[in-house]
Amino acid sequence: MDVRDLPRSTVAAPTAPSSHRTPTGVRAAGLLVALGALLLVALLSVAVGSKAIPLGTVIHELFHYDGSDDGVVIRSLRIPRTLLGLAVGAGLGLAGALMQAVTRNPLADPGLLGVNAGASAAIVTAIGVLHLTSPSAYVWFALAGAAVAAVLVYVLGSRGRSAATPVRLALAGAAISAVLGAFISGLVLTDQHAFDDFRFWSVGSLAGRDLSVLWQTGPFLLAGAVIALALSRPLNAIALGDDAGRALGAHLGRTRAWSILAITLLCGAATAATGPIGFVGLAVAHLARGITGPDQRWVLPYSMLLAPTLLLGSDVLGRVIARPSEIEVGILTAFLGAPVLVLLARRRRLAAL
Repeated sequence: MDVRDLPRSTVAAPTAPSSHRTPTGVRAAGLLVALGALLLVALLSVAVGSKAIPLGTVIHELFHYDGSDDGVVIRSLRIPRTLLGLAVGAGLGLAGALMQAVTRNPLADPGLLGVNAGASAAIVTAIGVLHLTSPSAYVWFALAGAAVAAVLVYVLGSRGRSAATPVRLALAGAAISAVLGAFISGLVLTDQHAFDDFRFWSVGSLAGRDLSVLWQTGPFLLAGAVIALALSRPLNAIALGDDAGRALGAHLGRTRAWSILAITLLCGAATAATGPIGFVGLAVAHLARGITGPDQRWVLPYSMLLAPTLLLGSDVLGRVIARPSEIEVGILTAFLGAPVLVLLARRRRLAAL
């Protein structure tokens, strides 16, 4: 018997899977704790570097700038870096949670739909063909490349009689990523200039970016975040299965199309701003579901706070362990995230989607 034949009162509500996991008050309190942790890490990001600045001085310079050496360092270097980390981290966290929800793949990462590969291919083209070197100059290429790759994946994944199912989207994303990866390798191996510039960008870093990069990518990150948060209820519905989701009033094709748009905006803007940074969205989405249960109304906000905490924390750690130099944040997140991926792959039961 089809679920659509059942009376409305017998069909579970879209948010029912999480109602028995964690009380609402506990989830709300946890969200406040996550916000407090994020604020603390943000302060540390401003205070810690090749030159340590006391927290008291940091707070004083934030509200009473006096033009001192510490004030110049804080205002011109560390605040832009911290703000960029907050924005990019939130984008990657939302993209990871949204990716896992829409594909129902617990190991999905924002690179699964070819978005990161599209942005990287566009960057290589901008560097190797047009000889652009500034992040603020090629940010638009990264956004365009991410959008084109996402559209190609969605078109390929929805060809034929079947709709754009999670499996078809994942396979199309893998195919597009492989093709673009070959293009990237071919271009950087034949152009030393492109190889040198792309090598630095591809590591993933918050260093060397000024506020102009944030102003260029911020509107796209904000738009992607608004769309992602608005999709929490339909994502809860389709998590019960396609038939149950339709019976509950969710439009599967529309929800997946909006999800891909949000992922494109979030991943494309984040990759354009800092380069590809892996494992943040993957790890944080699992942590959020472990705290809140599978209800996307809570998973998405938690991911939005926990991801920048992880990203900025990794950035601070990279400055501490290699002082007076630093280790790029993309290297740290890969080093920390790889064991998480192995652990998740070996677990018999993953957090419910």
